Amino acid sequence: MFRALSVPADPRHTPRVRPSPQRLAGVIRFSVIVPTYRRPEQLRRLIESIRDLDMPRDQFEVVVVDDGGGRLENLASAGAPGLQVRMIAQQHAGPATARNTGATHARGAYLCFVDDDCRPAPNWLSRLESHFTRDPLTGIGGYVINELAGDPYSQASQELLEFLYEYYNRPSGEGRFFTTNNLALPRDRFLEMGGFDTSFPLAAAEDRDLCDRWLEKGWRLTYFEDVVVRHAHAMNFFGFVRQHYTYGRGALYLHSARTRRGADLPRLESLRFYRRLLLHPLRGGHGLKAPLMIFLAGVTQAAYAAGYFRERFGGRAPTTTVDVAARSASSSREGAKRPTRAGRKDKSGAGV
Repeated sequence: MFRALSVPADPRHTPRVRPSPQRLAGVIRFSVIVPTYRRPEQLRRLIESIRDLDMPRDQFEVVVVDDGGGRLENLASAGAPGLQVRMIAQQHAGPATARNTGATHARGAYLCFVDDDCRPAPNWLSRLESHFTRDPLTGIGGYVINELAGDPYSQASQELLEFLYEYYNRPSGEGRFFTTNNLALPRDRFLEMGGFDTSFPLAAAEDRDLCDRWLEKGWRLTYFEDVVVRHAHAMNFFGFVRQHYTYGRGALYLHSARTRRGADLPRLESLRFYRRLLLHPLRGGHGLKAPLMIFLAGVTQAAYAAGYFRERFGGRAPTTTVDVAARSASSSREGAKRPTRAGRKDKSGAGV
């Protein structure tokens, strides 16, 4: 069952996400939110994998938000019998705005964010259901697997992600940050905090900012390795460098947002941290490819630092980022006054 909607989106100003309690009526427990932009084939494969989920289809929906790409017309031909799929079109405004748009149209009690180049495991939603049954108010991040083991750049990004997840998160325990391609949150809490900060000018760091603000409210994030999503993002060397360069640029806006909220800035990491990061591929069984993985790990940090300092000294000043804590104070004044718990370190591992 497909429904198509169109909503306006201004990348310069997106209104704060507001709860709509009446949308929670019915049997739908989970809303799978998928932002997409001009990747119809990846989206098709994602929808096909969602058809294989072992969750009863009347208990979840799929909300696809086309971020101005205008290529959703072929999705229906893929077929999704029995799935509740809604396709929403907005002006191009970036993935953060697209995720917020999906959340405002969602009917489930829980928002499950995944990217269009991913494929969730068949038990993805059922494992989330089990964990939310035990702790209904936590935010959950799951394990992301690189599906392109033969792509050295995808594998190098995966090695970095695994190192940082080990560093920040304890399995079946407290988490500090999660990427948005495998993240599930109670809808009411997501809406209460105002969703993603859409004023970040790049598709970078808004996930870290969300985790920061979630923890600052005193809410839990929990990491579960049995909540699995497979990720297939092919890259060449220049795309790999550009990705981590963009992460570094985004870090400056993250730091600016933290400063305005009065949160701690990440400290410069020790040499031991970087040594562990660079040598982490040796634990991955890469054999003769291990030196290449170590080299690419170094490239990620050099590109990140270059992006950060370019944005700080040669780019535009981060004046467009709104004070999200103040913006959401009217809906959660008490939460905004709690002492900060976030701001420990950055997702990418660069201590700038």
